[in-house]
Amino acid sequence: MIRPTTVRDESLPGAVTIYEVGPRDGLQNEKAVVPVEVKAEFIGRLVAAGLPVVEATSFVHPRWVPQLADAAELVARLPLDGPTPLPVLVPNERGLDRALAAGVRHVAIFASATETFARKNLNSTLDDQLAMFEPVVARARAAGLDVRAYVSMCFGDPWEGAVATEQVVSVGRRLLDLGASQLSLGDTIGVGTAEHVQALVRAFGEAGTDVGSLAMHFHDTYGQALANAYAALQVGVTTFDASAGGLGGCPYAESATGNLATEDLVWMLDGLGIEHGVDLPSLVATSVWMAEILAKEPASAVVRALR
Repeated sequence: MIRPTTVRDESLPGAVTIYEVGPRDGLQNEKAVVPVEVKAEFIGRLVAAGLPVVEATSFVHPRWVPQLADAAELVARLPLDGPTPLPVLVPNERGLDRALAAGVRHVAIFASATETFARKNLNSTLDDQLAMFEPVVARARAAGLDVRAYVSMCFGDPWEGAVATEQVVSVGRRLLDLGASQLSLGDTIGVGTAEHVQALVRAFGEAGTDVGSLAMHFHDTYGQALANAYAALQVGVTTFDASAGGLGGCPYAESATGNLATEDLVWMLDGLGIEHGVDLPSLVATSVWMAEILAKEPASAVVRALR
């Protein structure tokens, strides 16, 4: 398999963590329901390819995301005690109850940086969503679970337009103060650009946030995801969300196209000499397999080039 030439820039991190979201964020917007055994195999293939974290599903109400109605059945098929964390998204306390009953050890919550998206996605206000998550995080931490927090619409909102950096920092800081161990900053509609990314990371630093607690979640709607990932590397970010084959979108934001493709991120990291632990040929084969099941062309440029 063709590989990029490695040219190491010592000013960049030496290693990163790729947080694979394909099975949850990647599949949630697919209209054709993927069988639970296929989802389980997908996760198994991603783990075998070396992804250090694979987000498995969400305990959201089936009415809102029918694709993930089989969450409990899927989780029952997974090696939750294995070395690879398999987090699930929990939208509220009821979702946490289901996750605890299933034996999950890692959960994530999903908040909005904007009032409009909080209302559309969570049927809540900006402040009320945080009040809703407070007992979720407290109970999860008391049960010994790790809690990650997502913040969506960090770089722009399709209804509100530009989102003030200080508003994103305020919401993010409040989630960290609740007890989240990591904060994933989402460019939900893919409008962010490189300097915007760096300005947001610096603003969190000025507010007292360690860059090590931040992750970046980019969408490639305008072709900026890789450039934004590189910009984030330059300011010390070492965790990146990505989706195998570039699967994904957001069921509540129609302009949100696919996530940053894991293969495209891996190719760039290989060229930069940054360690990530992922076997690219295995990952490409997995994305080709899933694309055939979904009967769609992979969004990843690297998958299309190498298959």
